Amino acid sequence: MIIFRYLSKEILITTLAVCFALLCIFLSVRFANLLAEATAGKYAVNVLFEMIFYRMPGFVQIILPLGFYIGVLLAYGRLYMESEMVVLFACGISQRQLLAITLVPALLVAFLVALFTVWFTPSGTRMYAQILDEQRNRSEFDMLNAGRFQSLGGGQTITYVNEIVNSHKSLNDVFVARESNGKTAPTILLARQGEQMQHPEYAQRYLVLKDGYQYDGQPGTAEFRVTRFSSYGQYMPPVILSGDYASEADAKPTGELLSSDDRVMRTTLQWRFSLPIMVFVIAMLAVPFSKTNPRQGRYMKMLPAILVFVFYYVFLSSVGGLMKQGKWPIYPGFWVVHAFFAGLAWLMFNWDRITTKRRRFVPEVANHA
Repeated sequence: MIIFRYLSKEILITTLAVCFALLCIFLSVRFANLLAEATAGKYAVNVLFEMIFYRMPGFVQIILPLGFYIGVLLAYGRLYMESEMVVLFACGISQRQLLAITLVPALLVAFLVALFTVWFTPSGTRMYAQILDEQRNRSEFDMLNAGRFQSLGGGQTITYVNEIVNSHKSLNDVFVARESNGKTAPTILLARQGEQMQHPEYAQRYLVLKDGYQYDGQPGTAEFRVTRFSSYGQYMPPVILSGDYASEADAKPTGELLSSDDRVMRTTLQWRFSLPIMVFVIAMLAVPFSKTNPRQGRYMKMLPAILVFVFYYVFLSSVGGLMKQGKWPIYPGFWVVHAFFAGLAWLMFNWDRITTKRRRFVPEVANHA
């Protein structure tokens, strides 16, 4: 029991530290991308933290298996380097007992992963999709920020607003530079005021500029023209977002997936149960991968171990894509991938025993000969 508590503590503490570091990296990268898009006007600034919060469960359900895998490698690698494993084996602990001890914290991690895949992630995905829908329904007028030049309309229009009042209902001192096809100089619009108006029949939104001037052509040439207007309307297209979108099945509750016969729904259901199963398989892989010789170094097998995890996850994702397209049967589905890597874990776990029997078998055959 003492050994069990000691090894479990080492695994869980290391796993927690690795997961925290990975989560910080994932969130930092995602938040930087969202902040850049918000700066470009694609998202409202006040929804960024909500978007990060609702996307976090999707990150955690991947980070937990990876963090646990690396945690076992680091914890057991340290014990091998400091010869503590040698002492444990001398006290009667076998490789099978070590695997059995490792599977206990793996059960806890698998339970947490199941909570996220079955409940937290679908709920967060639904809320994240709602926020994306709200941002998609915003017009480019709603994205304008006072005192800043912004690119609108796919980069063909540059807009500057000196002041925004009444929560984007009215603009003061508006500058618009719009590229014209076949012309070397852009069309410049200057207006004292601007406001958003919606077409009553087609529900299309327009930026209506009032009391301003339009400049066309190259200044100093005969084609240069200045036009004064009292009212000028410009169509504001809906927002095209480049964010990461989840499929409709990813946002469905697990109970609804259980009662569905749709291929995509069944594939999504299997994926949610595959990640907890993956935790047990990588626990079986981590035990032989963590076995190191003090002369080889602690991180000797870290790179091939990480590559195996990457291949495992990529194969699962690839099979999932084929299942949704109807190119791979729903059953056995993901179980083929799990069985393959479980077989690889069994082979690595028993490799020393297999090679030892082979070395004994060869001299016996030679003696009989």
